[in-house]
Amino acid sequence: MRVLVQRVSQASVTVDGQVVGAIGPGLLLLVGVRRGDDQATAEWMARKVAHLRIFEDEAGKMNRSVLEIGGGVLVVSQFTLYADVRKGRRPSFIEAAPPDEARPLVEAFAEALRSLSLPVETGVFGAHMDVALVNDGPVTIWLDSAELRGDTGE
Repeated sequence: MRVLVQRVSQASVTVDGQVVGAIGPGLLLLVGVRRGDDQATAEWMARKVAHLRIFEDEAGKMNRSVLEIGGGVLVVSQFTLYADVRKGRRPSFIEAAPPDEARPLVEAFAEALRSLSLPVETGVFGAHMDVALVNDGPVTIWLDSAELRGDTGE
């Protein structure tokens, strides 16, 4: 599983002209699921994200988590995080889980964040989405469960 974490002052996702999710200060999470990911991976990544200390404390140091600041979370599925562009000019998405595998894991990831008492909004899985954000900092962090857990999947 890959999660692109962006610290935001606000973010929203729109589908067919309708806002389907919006948050104020917190995290925009673009989530990609790899073939072979499972429920345990989704839950582990949710805990990792929720406890990342990437918000400033009183001294101006990144020392607080989204849990500590009472921030919101916007989860947006994005299979293109598994784009492989090593060959040719058109990305290959062979590592990305097919929709029937990915959807329940993106939902499990969002639910695991909710179970930690975070307010979670989501996009619409598989829809064409317009994502708007104001990146705060900017702070953008790339998390890959295979790298973090030492499993390259090869």
